[in-house]
Amino acid sequence: MSAHPHDIEVPGRPRTEEVSDGVFAYIQPDGTWWINNTGFAVGPQGVVAIDSCSTERRTRAFTAAIGEVTDAPVRTLVNTHHHGDHTWGNALFGGATIVAHECARSEMIAFGPPRELPFWDHPDWGSLPLDPPFLTFTDRVALHVGDLRADVVHVGTPAHTTNDVLVHIPDRSVLFCGDLVFHGGTPFLLMGSVAGAIDVLEQVVLPLGAETVVPGHGPVFQGAGPVHETLAYLRFVLDLAEEAVDAGVAPLEAARETDLGRFADWPDAERIVGNLHRACAELTGTGRGAPIDVMTALGEMVEYNGGRPLTCLA
Repeated sequence: MSAHPHDIEVPGRPRTEEVSDGVFAYIQPDGTWWINNTGFAVGPQGVVAIDSCSTERRTRAFTAAIGEVTDAPVRTLVNTHHHGDHTWGNALFGGATIVAHECARSEMIAFGPPRELPFWDHPDWGSLPLDPPFLTFTDRVALHVGDLRADVVHVGTPAHTTNDVLVHIPDRSVLFCGDLVFHGGTPFLLMGSVAGAIDVLEQVVLPLGAETVVPGHGPVFQGAGPVHETLAYLRFVLDLAEEAVDAGVAPLEAARETDLGRFADWPDAERIVGNLHRACAELTGTGRGAPIDVMTALGEMVEYNGGRPLTCLA
């Protein structure tokens, strides 16, 4: 489907793609900081939406895109994890039941509503009160879009965050994988687990064998190629972290000294610093997803970026 009318042009126009009959991905280029993908499925009882957006303007554009496909109301909104680019627009789905893993609710409340943060160029968040999920689960829940079943499954271990869920539509071989895959971008594991993400991709995502995958950021893809590319990056991070820990080198120093090689052209390369903070912490005894000093790590990502705020065009 073609892009719908709106005022979003930078860094690219969002577009709606029908990935299976009645199942849509909403793709927001360029998929970097605070610019995510969402999706929705249309059934006789209404719409199931998957994630909201980071800003009021972007979320309103998403709801308008749904309205161009159907007049049916959004009855259910699934949050794939707690990060603000996937949840801060929740309040604009006022009639919907917001569903997520129970840890997503607590993490959203702990982080708080949209506000200026010192690490990024600041977009206009708009007026978005915090609206955390109010139907939560621990393992899995099934949603029914008419005759179509969507399995919403917690991945079983911290990975991108502590509360990642997949939305799998088995009859259509379609998978919405949230931020377990950044297709064409640098993964970010600071609030989750590098080792856990490897386990999830190998033991949960790949065995599903989905033909069509909607990542949390980047283009929709067919097959498993981008999953294997993500795994290659994560193993690279783990190897680098092991070397840093053995040598007593801090994450920022290790990041500055390393050649990113084949991953150097991926956007948001500064995430290597945050990923090393997480991987090094785990190698020295911190549990998967356990609290670490996130603010220090984000500050060092800015240092790695030459002291400039991280690019955000949301």
